[in-house]
Amino acid sequence: MIRILANDGMEAAAIQMLEEAGFEVDTKKVDQDKLAEALKNYDAITVRSATKVRKDLIDACPNLKLIGRGGVGMDNIDVEYARVKGIRVVNTPAASSVSVAEMVFAHLFSVVRNLAESNRLMPEKGKSDFSSIKKASEGVELKGKALGVIGFGRIGQETAKIAFGLGMDVYAYDPYVAEAEIYLHLGATAGNQRIKIPVKTVSKEEVLKKADFISLHVPFTDGEAPVIGAKEMAMMKKGSGIINCARGGAVSEEALMDALASGQIAYAGLDVFAKEPPVDDRILKTKGVSLSAHVGGSTKEAQSNIGAELAEKIIDFFKSSKSK
Repeated sequence: MIRILANDGMEAAAIQMLEEAGFEVDTKKVDQDKLAEALKNYDAITVRSATKVRKDLIDACPNLKLIGRGGVGMDNIDVEYARVKGIRVVNTPAASSVSVAEMVFAHLFSVVRNLAESNRLMPEKGKSDFSSIKKASEGVELKGKALGVIGFGRIGQETAKIAFGLGMDVYAYDPYVAEAEIYLHLGATAGNQRIKIPVKTVSKEEVLKKADFISLHVPFTDGEAPVIGAKEMAMMKKGSGIINCARGGAVSEEALMDALASGQIAYAGLDVFAKEPPVDDRILKTKGVSLSAHVGGSTKEAQSNIGAELAEKIIDFFKSSKSK
């Protein structure tokens, strides 16, 4: 029997799919420093963001046949090394795209309408004085503004769809994508029509200079230079905004705090952080910043989709391997 360690958990429906296909699934969490020994009893491991599968762990587990990542990025897995060792590596790139894109706009709406500050002031002054609350709530509309999307894969394109639906302009940058076709689905009440919008990507510099808000959708590994640091922020429009629902560290938090203090950047929305939980109190207390605890893909729909897609890929791999 094929044994799978779902070390960062797995949806119940996905576990059922695997068990009905004849697999044994163990969801008991194993600490990182004990994984090498524990994995000797398993044929596959699935992870989310917490567990790291690096070269030393791969070398210690020659019995491992598959590594599954529930989610898009695989920064916590030494993917190429695993493949050289003959281990299949799979992820679920399509499952959480909509959820993350919607989180981008949850943060955007929050910062441009100052919802966090209003929410903080309402219990204090809501019964007696609306004047300060109204001042805090002075905001701007997104319609007619320009959204810059850095990283134009599945999530970046889903983000662009919402932007187009709001009447925004979109400037996209991706070194691997020259152009893409965005399809807006108008829903059942509009006859399930789809509108095609072709998008040609531009240079990163053009995105930085023309966008009112920038959203990142890129991979990032510790030790790399930030995708947006002080230099890039200086190129952006004064009073613009940055949303990072991609990877912690992709935006320099120190440079961002400085840019917010100077007014060069007016808004920020952060779902991910260089250290989680964040160690810099300024990030948690700065006005104009919308925060969430790395939950961009944590909707019921996304989790269900992630589990189902991962289970299907695991089943397909082992069935295919058995038939060879």
